[in-house]
Amino acid sequence: MMFLSNENIILRTAEPYDAVCIYEWENDRRIWRVSETLAPYSMHQIEQFLLNNNDLVSEKQLRLMIENRNDKTPIGCIDIYDYDAFNERAGIGILIDENFRNKGFAKQAVDILIDYCFNTLILKQIYILTFIDNLNSIKLFESTGFERCGHRKQWLKTPDGFVDQLEYQLINTNKI
Repeated sequence: MMFLSNENIILRTAEPYDAVCIYEWENDRRIWRVSETLAPYSMHQIEQFLLNNNDLVSEKQLRLMIENRNDKTPIGCIDIYDYDAFNERAGIGILIDENFRNKGFAKQAVDILIDYCFNTLILKQIYILTFIDNLNSIKLFESTGFERCGHRKQWLKTPDGFVDQLEYQLINTNKI
């Protein structure tokens, strides 16, 4: 099991016992728009992902659980996806349980993941995609050094019409 941490939180590899928590988050229709989910996940699908597909090298993705260091309560999860070892880049995404939002956990998790991506995976860059109206996400990633590099107009269809998507990236300036 992989552990990354600071004084408040731990990022650890998602385990089969996390399936119930992940099942609840993934099937919360309020966040489907952000995760581009179109149908619910079964518990079996979540369990199979955790058993077989949560591998950065072979599957190009890795889900890490964010938990409170003191009581091991799951706070959310943070993903590395679209991992490209050749071009030294990956996308990241984060979900914080609604009971733990606006408490600084997301920024801490992103800071830890940036360090892991740049100093362990030795990536040149990481990126995120977000809706133009997801102001919390924009604020979070701008506060951690990400810079806006793209604007896709009318990119994603929603029940209210099409929404623009923004792309942000963070370049590892310590890497040649």
